[in-house]
Amino acid sequence: MNRHKNTGDDSTHWDALVIGSGIGGLVTASQLAAKGAKVLVLERYTIPGGSSGSFHRKGFTFDVGASMIFGFGENGHTNLLTRALADVGEHCKTFPDPVQLAYHLPNGLEIAVDRNYHQFISDLINRFPHEASGIKKFYGLCWQVFNCLDAMPLLSIEDPAYLAKVFFRAPFACLGLARWLPTNVGDVASKYIKDPELLRFIDIECFCWSVMPASHTPMINAGMVFSDRHAGGINYPEGGVGIIAKKLVNGLEKLGGEIRYKSRVTRVLLERNSAVGVQLATGEKIKAKNVISNATRWNTFSGGGSKEGLINKEDTPTSEIKWRQRYSPSPSFLSIHLGVDSNIIPEGTHCHHLILDKWEHMDKEQGVVFVSMPSLLDQSIVPEGKQIVHAFTPSSMNEWEGLNPKSYLEKKEKDSDKLIKQIETILPGLKDSISHKEVGTPRSHRRFLGRYQGSYGPIPSQRLPGLLPMPFNSTAIKGLFCVGDSCFPGQGLNAVAFSGFACAHKIGAKLGINPWSLPH
Repeated sequence: MNRHKNTGDDSTHWDALVIGSGIGGLVTASQLAAKGAKVLVLERYTIPGGSSGSFHRKGFTFDVGASMIFGFGENGHTNLLTRALADVGEHCKTFPDPVQLAYHLPNGLEIAVDRNYHQFISDLINRFPHEASGIKKFYGLCWQVFNCLDAMPLLSIEDPAYLAKVFFRAPFACLGLARWLPTNVGDVASKYIKDPELLRFIDIECFCWSVMPASHTPMINAGMVFSDRHAGGINYPEGGVGIIAKKLVNGLEKLGGEIRYKSRVTRVLLERNSAVGVQLATGEKIKAKNVISNATRWNTFSGGGSKEGLINKEDTPTSEIKWRQRYSPSPSFLSIHLGVDSNIIPEGTHCHHLILDKWEHMDKEQGVVFVSMPSLLDQSIVPEGKQIVHAFTPSSMNEWEGLNPKSYLEKKEKDSDKLIKQIETILPGLKDSISHKEVGTPRSHRRFLGRYQGSYGPIPSQRLPGLLPMPFNSTAIKGLFCVGDSCFPGQGLNAVAFSGFACAHKIGAKLGINPWSLPH
């Protein structure tokens, strides 16, 4: 492999410096290191992974964020986590989840999304027999999108040379994908399906990972999620989700890259509108040829609602101001991590659940409840005789700001008790079985994850044409790149892994270290 040598005399003058060790940032860093670049990752916290990290309490290993993981398949090109780890000589043992998600919805609508696609479609048709044709057509189109994605190596679509090579290898897949770029799910679903309740189900199918209804969810993203859950499937990594970040760090370090913890970046250093390095909270300055921000765009650029970004307001490009007009931060979450007695969970219970009591509550404060019990798949993350129940519900920062310490603690207790009561609709007696409880709020997510308003990520503030308005990795500031859920293609672990591959390819092209041939 072509190893790129750093020619500078200054040992701190890195080829690439990554701010933040979320999965997008770690994939970028490890991919560049695998190509021979000299890479440094700066992480403000004490462990890697961000919202994809894990923490330990009294023998329990709790996932910070969601436990429903895409990207661990073995075939094709959409298994991005498998590929990212393999490229740095790492591998995760995983446990297959037989059901992606069990929905508990209004009017007694209970649907479990089976790993077997034909079983899922059969179950859905049994509930909506009059929509059999529309169901097959809609989800069949999702497969068309997925097959286009799976036919090509997913790298930067900013690089014309790469696009030309991909088009030469898979012209029909490229043309097929281009067709769906400006399209949202709602436009497609309503064309083939008329039953209002079934359309609401497709809304919640989108909302469970995009926090948006079908009308605002890009068809490209839905094609990936609605099909990959049956193709590669949902697979839980042994040891908890945080093991993914740890293994990417291991791979990075084996290849000569470095990561520094407790290193909070406060400013990106600019010279003549070019990024040349960063400054830490300690005052230390570190130079680099390329700076990659894995922070949200609100944390990266000042202006709008973000008063103190890494880039000063006067240096924030107009394109970033326009982005703020198109996208708003999604709500954060109220989350509870519970250690419970095993006997409270009936045999045969699914790992992942979504609870919604009224359709009109879907996008309201604490309206939808997500429940994960990953220890049902992996007993290594719990003490003997125990299980984990991790639940979260969308909650706005506005609900938690301005509270004095006493009021804040009271609200945490009151809201977490309400959440536990909702979970008891599927796990009766849960409250009395709890041996350990951790409660996180939007303020927790802002403090520990460094995310603007604790947000899950950007959502359109107006109806937009699919993925077309989403920015890529390059910014209007030379040498400054963004990666993560504020970039194409958006939220989700597999999506931010894609942005990491894309960002590393873009910078690799700039450094002249990308291999000529496409990945197999």
